Amino acid sequence: MKKIIFILAMIIANYVSEAQVKTPQPSPKSTLTQVVGLTTVEIVYSRPSAKGRDVFNNLVPFGKLWRTGANENTTISFSDDVIIDGKTLAKGKYAIFTTPKADIWEIIFYTATDNWGNPENWDEAKVALKTTAKSDHIDRFVESFTIGINNLDNNFAHLELSWEKTIVALKFEVPTAKNAIASIDKVLAGPGAGDYFSAAQYYFQSNGDMTKALTYVNKALDMNKDKPFWYNRLKSLIQAKLGDKNGAIETAKISLASAEVAKNQDYVKMNKDSIAEWSKK
Repeated sequence: MKKIIFILAMIIANYVSEAQVKTPQPSPKSTLTQVVGLTTVEIVYSRPSAKGRDVFNNLVPFGKLWRTGANENTTISFSDDVIIDGKTLAKGKYAIFTTPKADIWEIIFYTATDNWGNPENWDEAKVALKTTAKSDHIDRFVESFTIGINNLDNNFAHLELSWEKTIVALKFEVPTAKNAIASIDKVLAGPGAGDYFSAAQYYFQSNGDMTKALTYVNKALDMNKDKPFWYNRLKSLIQAKLGDKNGAIETAKISLASAEVAKNQDYVKMNKDSIAEWSKK
């Protein structure tokens, strides 16, 4: 009897959990991802609608801090440092807060992004950058609050905030030339130690050409003055697969010594186990 009651209770619980009512959110969440030059910008925000209400200087009062959207913080993230109004905003994720006015808005990039609405206690130390942007009138009516990244150029774009008949555009500059030149220089300079290590690792893990794998891991070791213990670990495994047990043991000992200095117990154990195994006759 108890078993039957338990089964019935589970069925009812599952039914209740599956029968939850789903309704549209009044301020649906939106995610925008845009590449500007070589910089990725992502914005996550909730979009309230006017619904017949006067928005600015009413629903959103002038002169007061606004969450710039609805619900949890509106956030923006940059994959590179950007320049806004001549000031550097470091790459990372920020909450966007604004203080709207009739002719100009104050725009704030805030490092704490986990607030629901405005922070309960505002902390100026968390203001990464503060600037202003002109507020303009537009002829068309924007029903739902909209954030866009427009006027795209290789070196800049505009962060646009629009609602009702108001639009605010903030220019930000991206380091496209710097990133492009760095990429060109890296490619033209040839592969680095990490590239050779990755190639050797691929050949080893895919059971490919072990001679090539050994050549690549040796190049990786030659190019890296620190001789990482995981590089030598891979080399020892490749040597063992090629049948060079003595060479594998010597390389594993080098990896073991480095792993002990680094206090990496996982590699210490793996090297000791391999040395023991390869030493068997």
